[in-house]
Amino acid sequence: MSGYDVQKQHHEEFRPLECDGHHPIIAAIDLGTNSCRLLVARVNVAGVRTNYFRSRPKPVSWKVIDSFAKVVRLGEGLHSNGELSEDAMDRAMEALSVCRKKLDRYHLHSLRVVATEACRRASNNHVLVDRAKKELDFDIEIINAEEEASLALKGCSAMLNPHIPYGIVFDIGGGSTEVILVKLKKSSKRQPGYAVPFDEIDSISVPYGVVTTTEAVGMPLETEESHKFLQGKIFERLGGFVERNNIKKLIEKEELQITGSSGTVTTLAALHLGLEHYDRRVIDGMSILYSDLYNVISRILKMTREERLDQSNIGFSRADYVLTGSNILKAICDALPLKTMKIADRGVREGILIDLMLEVIKV
Repeated sequence: MSGYDVQKQHHEEFRPLECDGHHPIIAAIDLGTNSCRLLVARVNVAGVRTNYFRSRPKPVSWKVIDSFAKVVRLGEGLHSNGELSEDAMDRAMEALSVCRKKLDRYHLHSLRVVATEACRRASNNHVLVDRAKKELDFDIEIINAEEEASLALKGCSAMLNPHIPYGIVFDIGGGSTEVILVKLKKSSKRQPGYAVPFDEIDSISVPYGVVTTTEAVGMPLETEESHKFLQGKIFERLGGFVERNNIKKLIEKEELQITGSSGTVTTLAALHLGLEHYDRRVIDGMSILYSDLYNVISRILKMTREERLDQSNIGFSRADYVLTGSNILKAICDALPLKTMKIADRGVREGILIDLMLEVIKV
């Protein structure tokens, strides 16, 4: 379940007044390679026009009223034949049916449902799209890597420090890893939904994600050799991005910041803090030293599977994927050697909601 502070309401409290022209309800579903995630928010139109979306939404303008997240492993088996398996689609449909039941409690102003890397790569993606439409009346959009990166960036935009001229935002997904470089613009007029305006400078989609890579790496991921192999492959992929954008020079001049978004980075942040149970309020927006990240990555890579299963912040569904994700994160840190990283428990869903919000208030 998402760590969002969902407003608790009784059934009789869901009344049309909550979704009139002044308080529309919007929703986003992100069907990824590993997870299905839902966010439902009620917007105070007048409040949004006078308050900007910060690291914590102001109650007078934006309120998350429902959320849902479930690991579905949609990309499981995709590497072997390029198709979504029946079991994977069934798991996705089961999660989507929960989303439908939740959404039926509201009179929605707008909804957007997107699917990412697993559906992009699957030759039979139309089967899932057709089932979702026929059985649940969901219109799934299969978005390209560029739009996925853009939505993740929008969702994490409130994390950017306006006093540092450049920023990198990355998201380790189930099927790929998106890395985006932006230049912040202090002098431009701000828009609701953005803490500070920015231009997207460059981006790269690295075809390594926690689900597909776990299956496709070609050797057991429990050895030091396999760790170095995977890290080297990803480091190499990032080399061109780093070189053409003069990343090392930006780091030397202290003009670059970095924000990480994914289950991997939030899980490792929770492990670093020693949390018994994951708490989004603590993790979202925190900063962590690279030295501390390297330490927790080293701990993960040395754990047996049984030891990872014993960690309350990892659990059964992430026991294998967090190992792959830690290798991906290590390669990113090596390629982008800053001193600290901002952690974001947000991404594509929040990006979708920002777009829907801007449409609602007709900015």
